[in-house]
Amino acid sequence: MTLDRLILTNFKNYTEADIVLCGNVNCFVGNNGAGKTNLLDAVYYLSFCKSYFNPVDSQNIRLGEEFFAIHGHYGDNQVSCIQRRGQSKQMRWNKKTYKTLAEHIGKLPLVMITPSDSLLITGGSDMRRKFIDGVISQTDHAYLDHLIQYTKALDQRNRLLKQMWDDRQWDAAMVEIWDEQLCRHGDYLYEARARFVKEFVPYFEEYYHWIVGSEEPGSVGYQRDDRPLEIQLAESRQADRYTLHTTCGPHKDDITLCLSPEMPVKRFGSQGQQKSFALALKLAQFQYLLAITGQHPTLLLDDIFDKLDMMRVGQLIALVGSDRFGQVLLTDTQPGRVQSIFEQLPNLEHKIFNVEKGTVADARG
Repeated sequence: MTLDRLILTNFKNYTEADIVLCGNVNCFVGNNGAGKTNLLDAVYYLSFCKSYFNPVDSQNIRLGEEFFAIHGHYGDNQVSCIQRRGQSKQMRWNKKTYKTLAEHIGKLPLVMITPSDSLLITGGSDMRRKFIDGVISQTDHAYLDHLIQYTKALDQRNRLLKQMWDDRQWDAAMVEIWDEQLCRHGDYLYEARARFVKEFVPYFEEYYHWIVGSEEPGSVGYQRDDRPLEIQLAESRQADRYTLHTTCGPHKDDITLCLSPEMPVKRFGSQGQQKSFALALKLAQFQYLLAITGQHPTLLLDDIFDKLDMMRVGQLIALVGSDRFGQVLLTDTQPGRVQSIFEQLPNLEHKIFNVEKGTVADARG
């Protein structure tokens, strides 16, 4: 499904906005701070029920207002996200409110590419776990359920460890109760992540070689403790007693990103190689979601062209504008740059919008 129309009310720096989009490439151009990225974030909300940039929903309400509303028309379907101060967020599909936000995840596949994606390479393992959890959750509702329940059990176990320390009382039987819950949900996470990485690798390799050339090696792997989780938890129980947190399990896993088996790109890669890895990961995410769901995800590109030369920008636009991809929304600070690219791609359907201080206008309107 493509997003035909985006309507905003009191969202971030927008009082009102009503934007009619094309089914292929949509460009939002304007100065920094004009509100380009906010438009992409609104579209992200419609897929994931949350902001890509600010997890506090109330802070995305326009200053001085009591609510924000985002409405998206996808063909005959309307998706809405409404947040009122002091109330729970509402997600609606054709005006029917979901009982839980998790019900909506996966209905509108989406991939977001931003300059902050470099943290997938240079950041901690939590960034890479968040990446794979986000991809798998769009294709496997059982995975999302197990992830939610595992996180709750982990929080309860950690809380119990701290409470027993404060009370100076150790109760192994109580800890084992939460160990059983962690095993029940953690085993599913382990299996799903291993399966995902195996299926994901060919897509990553394809795009990585497209970016850097076929000569340069690059690999993705899954790093975890291979012992059964039940054994891991039993053997770490005494250590956990004194560290006051759970030191093993799926929440400690990582994704390895290497130039060669002994050369992690985080330590040995140049800035260019790290950027190439990050972009290849996100393009591979798109291809994986398409293969699993049969649906072209919406692709959001936020201010990534300043990191690429003009030749590579043109190649990327030609790629994402091809039949291989679906609808694309992108931002740029230089109107002339995107215009010159489209002049070289006359058959590519596109629309350019001028964004200025919370207003959006069709550049040809």
